[in-house]
Amino acid sequence: MSESTQAWVSAGVRAVIGAHTQAQDAGRTDDVVALYPPDGVLELPGMDPVQGHDALRAAFKGWAPTQPQQHLVGNTVVTPTAEDEATAVSDVVFFQRGDTGWTVQVVGRYEDTFRHIDGAWLLQRRATTYQA
Repeated sequence: MSESTQAWVSAGVRAVIGAHTQAQDAGRTDDVVALYPPDGVLELPGMDPVQGHDALRAAFKGWAPTQPQQHLVGNTVVTPTAEDEATAVSDVVFFQRGDTGWTVQVVGRYEDTFRHIDGAWLLQRRATTYQA
């Protein structure tokens, strides 16, 4: 795979991660769901996998922010596995603002699989683990 293809894959994957984070923190459920293909999967500890647009929409709607929140995602390592597929591993810290200010709620890691479908990078699978 050429260096320019690797850069293109990495830029596309990072754009999806950023768009997902900002849409989720703003409570824009439909924007989050649009970043997954129809058979996309979200895996969270202690829950059955959430698969498909209807299930993802219901889940993210249920998690819509009721107070200011911020997912800070970093240390992302993107690995292209083909011209139309990639994986990424990112660290995430979830903050919420309450009466006493901002507090860390969760520290974790995303292990993502992406596919390039119909001209767009989409999040095929996100597996989340919690560190603390």
